[in-house]
This record gives sequence, structure tokens and C-alpha cells, in this order.
Amino acid sequence: MAPSINDGAKITGLAALSQGTPLPGVPKFTNFKTQREYTVSSKEWQAISVCATPKTPTFFGQTLNEDGVAVGGNMSRPANAAGFLIHSAINRARPDVNVACHFHSTYGKAWSTFAQPLEMLNQDVAIFYGVQSVYKEFGGVVLKEEESTALAGSLGQGKVMILRNHGLLTVGSTVDEAAYLFLLMEKSCMIQLAADAAAASGREKLYVDDEAAQFTYENTSDPESLFAEFQGYLQWESAVSHDGYKAMGCLDKETNEYIVKNSNYPISVNSIQVPLAH
Repeated sequence: MAPSINDGAKITGLAALSQGTPLPGVPKFTNFKTQREYTVSSKEWQAISVCATPKTPTFFGQTLNEDGVAVGGNMSRPANAAGFLIHSAINRARPDVNVACHFHSTYGKAWSTFAQPLEMLNQDVAIFYGVQSVYKEFGGVVLKEEESTALAGSLGQGKVMILRNHGLLTVGSTVDEAAYLFLLMEKSCMIQLAADAAAASGREKLYVDDEAAQFTYENTSDPESLFAEFQGYLQWESAVSHDGYKAMGCLDKETNEYIVKNSNYPISVNSIQVPLAH
């Protein structure tokens, strides 16, 4: 049977995971302009390539109109048509989502060939309990609005999705939340494939039961906890790169747009969305 915390006392997931004073969660701001300036100048924005947002999406430093045409920011290259269709569809279907991450990662692509959800094999993957979906169609690169709309519909009200023969997609309220979910999902695909390979030799897999998975999800998956979890990745990136990722771009103080420079191609995770207007 799954345990309880303080005999059912209601505390946040971040507080439950913190022994003593809770870790700091998502920063709070008094106005939207300050919030967005913090977002596009922060380490997570600089370390990860960017794209998409409601009304005026941003793709790798480009500001796009509702038709996907670049109207500001980095005008040196056209926007990615498939990326715009996918993320604009998510924006329309999920106004609560501020950020989406999508990447054709190695283990995500490998697991996507089965068009199946991740199994509850361990504590970490239970963060996806009840909020993962599978897009079971594949019609090639997404260049038709019908497919992008269907893809967004398959996500539903979830947070993570496996796209058959394609890759992974995660969403969140902050860059940190969506990025952490993506990294965790990629690692979970790697573990799933390794466990399946071991099981093929006759070993029995033991699954996390529904009650324990639900308990783990409720106490580890809130936006504040996922924001805090991602900070370790940022610190590691800063240390190993000696903050070299900052040389990849700069913040335009007048437009609050992140401009990629000295790069012919986008880097790292290939899609992030951040609101440009309230």
C-alpha cells in the first residue's frame, strides 16, 4: 500500500521533497513584462533553442505572425514550417501551456516505433502517471494543418506524448518544467528499452502498482517541483561549458527577443515556446 504524508496533511510536492526549508520554486513577478524579460534572459532560455508561442510565436529568435511568417527578431532564415504547425496547434488547443519541447532524440525515436506508452517500471517514470499519451498516426513530416491539429488533440490535457515513428513532446508552464519532463522522458525510454531487452532473456519485470504510481505522481509532478528539479541540469551545463552557451546568442533589450548568432543551425532541444504578450 502506498504511504501517506503526515496522515493526509496537505502540503505541496516541493515541500514534501524538501527536508527542512523547501527549495525555491518558480519565481514570482508583479507584471508580465518583467516575467518575460526574466524568461528570455535566463540560463534555461540561453542553453536551449527556442520556438513557438501564442499570437506571435518565437522560433530560434524569430518573431512570427499567426501565419508563421517572420516579422521580427532573427530574419536571417525562414521559420521551420513543421515546427510552426505543431506548436501553433498546441497553442490553440492548450491555452494553459506556456512551453512545449520537441526533439528527435535517440531513445525517444527508438521507443516511438512501438507506439506504446511508457510502463510504470520505476519511481521516476511515475511522474508521467495518467498524463502521458501516444499519437499513433504518422503521415510523414508535419506539413498539413489537419495532422498538427490531430496531434494536439492526442495530447489532450496531458503533459507528455510519444509521437509514433517521430519522437517525444512535453509541455509545461515554464521552460524548466517542460525541459525537465523531456529529459526525464528520454531517459525513461532508454530504461524501458533496456528492461525489455533483459525481459527477453526470461527475467520478470515488476511494475509499480497504480496506487503507488498515483501517490508518486501527486507528490513529484507539480510545476514547482519540476522547476526545482531542472536547476541541477542548468548548473551542470554551466559548469561543463564554462557558460559557453551564452556566446550562442544575446537578448535584445528593446524587443525582449533572444537572438541566435554565429550559428547556421539551432542547438540542443529544438522547440520551446514563451508568451510574448499577455
